[in-house]
Amino acid sequence: MKIKQCSMDKEVIYHFDSPEESSGYLLWQVTMAWQRAMKRSLDELDITHTQFVLLAALGWLAKENSEVSQVDIALHSNTDRMMVSKVLRTLEEKKLVVRKDHPTDTRAKIVNLTRLGQDLLQKALVVVKEVDDAFFKVLGPYRGVVDLNLKTLLNENPIK
Repeated sequence: MKIKQCSMDKEVIYHFDSPEESSGYLLWQVTMAWQRAMKRSLDELDITHTQFVLLAALGWLAKENSEVSQVDIALHSNTDRMMVSKVLRTLEEKKLVVRKDHPTDTRAKIVNLTRLGQDLLQKALVVVKEVDDAFFKVLGPYRGVVDLNLKTLLNENPIK
């Protein structure tokens, strides 16, 4: 990989011979391809990937705790609290979740999956696994190594 130096308006900028030499560019391209595949499949269930992630986080957290708050979901999924609130509102309109006031914290909302939400989550989990398996199949025996490296990136560069 060669880094070239170019001069432009007295500023020095560096660039690669091609975008494919940039890890960030490659990650972006792979992410976009994966998101397109995921969107096509989840569209059939009438949910977005973000809605799926929040439903899955709720389902996972509810296995351990009967009072899952919106904040719990945001923390578990590394997402913005306001965005979680808006998406949960949409999921509530779709009758997939119910939100109620927290019994002791007046600022918090407790979220539960409805029966319809549980059923949809089970279908979506199958779809997401199928998309992941098909997308990452090309990695063969290296998929575990890629997953380990992705976990390392997340652990070493925590979302703030």
